[in-house]
Amino acid sequence: MQKLTLPNSDVQLSRLVYGVWRLADDSDTSVDHVRRKIDVCLDQGITSFDHADIYGNYECEAVFGQALKADPALRDRMELISKCDIALNTDKFPERKVKYYDTSAAYIQNSVENSLRHLHTDHLDLLLIHRPDPFMDPQETGPALDALIDSGKVRAVGVSNFDAPDWRLLQSCMSHSLVTNQIEMSVLERSAFTNGTLSDMRLDLLQPMAWSPLAGGQLFDNDSAAAMRVRPLLEQLAANHEHRVDLAAFAWLLAHPAGIVPVVGTNNLKRIEGLAGALDITVSREQWYEIWTAAAGEEVP
Repeated sequence: MQKLTLPNSDVQLSRLVYGVWRLADDSDTSVDHVRRKIDVCLDQGITSFDHADIYGNYECEAVFGQALKADPALRDRMELISKCDIALNTDKFPERKVKYYDTSAAYIQNSVENSLRHLHTDHLDLLLIHRPDPFMDPQETGPALDALIDSGKVRAVGVSNFDAPDWRLLQSCMSHSLVTNQIEMSVLERSAFTNGTLSDMRLDLLQPMAWSPLAGGQLFDNDSAAAMRVRPLLEQLAANHEHRVDLAAFAWLLAHPAGIVPVVGTNNLKRIEGLAGALDITVSREQWYEIWTAAAGEEVP
């Protein structure tokens, strides 16, 4: 599978990233089963794995990390992404009265140290600030992120769910470049294509990453009028290439010239096995707009 190099860095990601946010929800979280998922990804060239400190109520990194502990050489075959700044008020932190965001230097440093410990590694390839923090002090957050890169604990940093004013404010207080913004994008969530977010990312050299590329499963919801309109087109596109319909939805994002990187996640080994097929599906400009039109329920202006 082809890889791309994130702007202003030497970090490469596979064109599809495997998201592990549901890893701890699987009925089998044994080392052997997790290792099988990793191997199925690596065998296809999916070498990038997307984590966050909070995933699985703060359990996913540790579940994944047990496989790396069992075979440390595995680490050299992958890129590890993680995120921080969301503080959940779960049973793990009963003292917290509410869910909140924390982009203080101490919180970020502590989160990274925990991620490194849970993942049994000495560095993250990419760290993202998970959500914009209205209480952020960029003159504290920016240097904290720079220090992590300078220390070698993080190779590159980016953001997630940020609008342009928020990432530009943070970037103004950093010496290293932000390299990506991971946002929600799919056939059914197209606002970034028209509200300027994707254009601003391209202007500022932030690699677009797309979470929830299947719209949280809505593409297969018969109660969704948009899904019902667009699914026959995706099914036909998939059938033309002898692939699954979910892969056609990924291919729609992959076809965009911005180089969107879909973050895909499933605990089903059979579905993981076929993920790379999305790169075999070609989507012409007209097909791309045909799918857009069906999803929107009207022609473009």
